[in-house]
Amino acid sequence: MPAEEKPATTPPLKVVLVTGPSGAGRSTVIHALEDIGFETIDNLPLTLLPRLLSGPPMTRHLALGVDVRNRDFSTESLIEAVDIIDSETEFDCSLVYLDSATDVLVRRYSETRRRHPLAPEETPLEGIRRENSLLTGLMERADLLIDTSEMTPHDLTAELGRWFGNATGQAMAISVQSFSYKRGLPRGLDMVLDCRFLRNPHWEKSLRGRDGRDRKVAAYVNADPRFDEFFARALDLTDSLLPAYCDEGKSYFTLGLGCTGGQHRSVHVAGALANALAQRGWQVSIRHRELERRALSGSGAHKASRVQST
Repeated sequence: MPAEEKPATTPPLKVVLVTGPSGAGRSTVIHALEDIGFETIDNLPLTLLPRLLSGPPMTRHLALGVDVRNRDFSTESLIEAVDIIDSETEFDCSLVYLDSATDVLVRRYSETRRRHPLAPEETPLEGIRRENSLLTGLMERADLLIDTSEMTPHDLTAELGRWFGNATGQAMAISVQSFSYKRGLPRGLDMVLDCRFLRNPHWEKSLRGRDGRDRKVAAYVNADPRFDEFFARALDLTDSLLPAYCDEGKSYFTLGLGCTGGQHRSVHVAGALANALAQRGWQVSIRHRELERRALSGSGAHKASRVQST
C-alpha cells in the first residue's frame, strides 16, 4: 500500500524588524513591505512588542521599523527581542539592517536639508556618529544586511521585492552577487568565491568594453581549461550547503563572486551559477555591483534581475 501522505504545513508568519542609521532607507523599506502585503508599524517601542504578538492572532506577515529615538531602544533589547521571538513564539523572525556609507548619509541630509534627530543643533555628521555608536553590534547580528549607499529608493524597493515578495513560499531566498576586489567585498556576504584565476577578457581588445552577460565574453571565460571543473565544484558545494543553512533556520543566503574589475569573469560566473541553482529549484536573484554602479553614474544601463526557479 502506498505510504500515507503527510498533510501540508503552512509556513509560519514572518516578523521582520527593520533598523539601521537614519537616512539609510528604513521608511522606504517599511513602505515597500507594506506594498508587498505585510502589516507594518514604524517606531514601535520595544516594550510594546510582546503585547502586540500576544494579542489577537495575526493573519499577515508583520514588519516593524525600530528607531534609536525610541525611549526604550538599546542594541541589547533589540537582540533580546529577536531571540525571544525565535525561541518562544511560532513566528519566523528576521532582523534587517540597512547600512550606508557615512559620506552618503551626510550628502542625503544635505540634499534634503533635514536635521539629524540625534544632533538637531549640530552638523548631521555628529548625529551620524552618535547613532552608529548606539547601533554597535546590530550589523553583525542581522539576518539580512543591505548596503543602500549606491541604491536609489526604486532600487531598494526592488531589492525588498526580491527578498520578501515570495514570503509565503520557499523558506530561504538566495542572492548571487558579482563584485570587484578593487572596491572591497560587499557587506553581508555568507560565502565568497574568487574568479581571478580565470583568464581575463579585459586583455582582449574586442571584449574589453563588453561585460560578462555578453555571449562572446561568456564563451571566452568558458574556454579556460580550468572553468568546467571550477564551476562544477562551485555549484555542487553551494547546492550541498544550502539545505544545511535551511535546517539552521536561515532565511537569506548571499554568495559573492569576485574578480579584478567586477565586469567580466565574476559577472559571467555569477549569472551562470544563479541560473544553475534556479534550475535546481532555489529562489535566486542576481546583483552585479559594479555594473549597477556604472548605471547609476550614467555610463551603463543595468538593473538587478531575479532568476525564476523551476
